[in-house]
Amino acid sequence: MLEAISAMASVVGDPYLLMLIAVTTVLGIVIGVLPGLGATTGAALLLPFTLTMSPVNAIAVLATLYVSATFAGSITAILINTPGTSAAAATTFDGFPLAQRGEAGRALGVAVVSSTIGGIFSIIVLCLAAPLLARVAYEFRPPEYFALTVFGLSMLASIGAGGAVKNLIGGIFGVWLATIGAERVTSIERFMFGNYELYEGLSFVPVMIGLFAISELLVQSKNAHRVADIVTLKAVKLPSREDYKKIWKTIARSSGIGTFIGILPAEGATVASMIGYSEARRWSKNREEFGKGSVEGIAGAEAANNAATGGAMVPTMVLGIPGSGTTAIILVGLMVHGLRPGPYLFTEQIGTVYQIFGSMLVANVIFLAMGLYAAKLFARISLVPTAILWPIVFALSVIGAYALSASLLDVWIALIFGVVGFFARRHGFSVAPIAVGLILGHMVEVNLQNSLKM
Repeated sequence: MLEAISAMASVVGDPYLLMLIAVTTVLGIVIGVLPGLGATTGAALLLPFTLTMSPVNAIAVLATLYVSATFAGSITAILINTPGTSAAAATTFDGFPLAQRGEAGRALGVAVVSSTIGGIFSIIVLCLAAPLLARVAYEFRPPEYFALTVFGLSMLASIGAGGAVKNLIGGIFGVWLATIGAERVTSIERFMFGNYELYEGLSFVPVMIGLFAISELLVQSKNAHRVADIVTLKAVKLPSREDYKKIWKTIARSSGIGTFIGILPAEGATVASMIGYSEARRWSKNREEFGKGSVEGIAGAEAANNAATGGAMVPTMVLGIPGSGTTAIILVGLMVHGLRPGPYLFTEQIGTVYQIFGSMLVANVIFLAMGLYAAKLFARISLVPTAILWPIVFALSVIGAYALSASLLDVWIALIFGVVGFFARRHGFSVAPIAVGLILGHMVEVNLQNSLKM
C-alpha cells in the first residue's frame, strides 16, 4: 500500500509528467468538444506519438485523454445542443434547456463538478479493487485465461452502437484478422499471400488508426461546415448551496452506477450516462423539471459517464479484456510498450500501474480548472469548419501509421482499414467489436495453445 501511495505521489513530483498530463488534458478537451472525434478517435491518433515515451508516460497520456475527452463532450452538449461524444448525449436533455434560460454557466458548473467527483470516485475504486481482483487472477493458468478471453468474445455482441448480430459479425471478422500471419507453433502461413511483412500478423496500431480515425474522417467528410450558435455564456459558476443540496445524492448514486457499469466488459460511458440519468429522474422529488433544465439530470448523467472511465480500466488492466474502443487502444499501448496486461502487471510493475492511476487523478483536477475557466473558449473550437479539421486528422493518421516502423505497409493497412471501417459504419456496424475481436482473437489462440501443452 505504501508503495502504491508513493507511486501515485511521484506523479506530482515529476514536472515532465505533469506537463504531459496538462497538455494532454487540453488536447483531450479539444478533441472531446469536436463532434465526430471523441476519446476513441483521439486515442487512435495519439497512440503512435507515444511510442518514443516511457511506458508510464505513454499510458498516462492515453488514460488522461480518455478521461478529459469523455468530460469535454458536455461542453458542447450544454452550449450548442450537440454532444461532443456519445457519452454526453444524456447531458443535452437538461443541459441545453437550462442554457437557453440564460443559465449556461450554472449548467456547466454542475457538469464540471459532477464529472470531477465521479471520475475521482471511480479512480479510488480502481486503486482499491484492481489489486484485489489481480490477486485472484494471479492464480489463473492458461486454461483459465482461455476461458476468460472466450468470455470476453462472448460480450462482443453488446460492444458498440450496432445491433447484437452486427456486433457479433464484426467481432468474428476481428478474430479472423487475428489469424493473419504465421501460426505460432507450426509456422504455417495464413492469409499472407506471399507478403512476408505480414509474417508476425497485422500491427495493431495502423489497424486502430484506420478503424477509428480514418473511417470517422470519411464518415464526417460530407459535413463541410459546422453551423451552430453558442448560447450566451458569461462565466461558469460553481453550484450554489441550494444546488448542492439537490444534487449530492444524485452524484453519489451515479458515481457508483458509472463505476459499476464501467467495470462490466462491453459496457461504457454512454450506457452509464443513460442509466445515471434515468436513475436520477426515478429518485428525484422534482421529476417534472427533467427535460426542462434540471440540475439533477445534468449531475446524474455527468457523474456516471466520467465514473465509467475509471471503472473501465479495471478489466483492461487486471484481466487484459478491453470493454470499449478506447480501452482497446489503451490495451494496445500497454502491449507495444512491453507491459503485459493482467495480474502480473500488479506484481512486476506495481509502481507503473499506480503512476498511471495517479495521472488519471491529476487529470480530473486539471480538467476541473479547465472546465471552470476556459469552457467558452473550448466551445468555440467546436465551430471549426470540417474542411479544415479533417485534412489535419488525415495527415496525423498517415504520419502516425508510418512512424510506427517507417513502413509504407503500415500506411496501406491504415488506409485499407479506414475504408473497411467506413463501409462498416455506413451499413450500421460498429468498428469497436472488430478492434476488440482482433486483440482478443490473438489472446484466445495463444492461451488455447498453451493450455493444450499442459
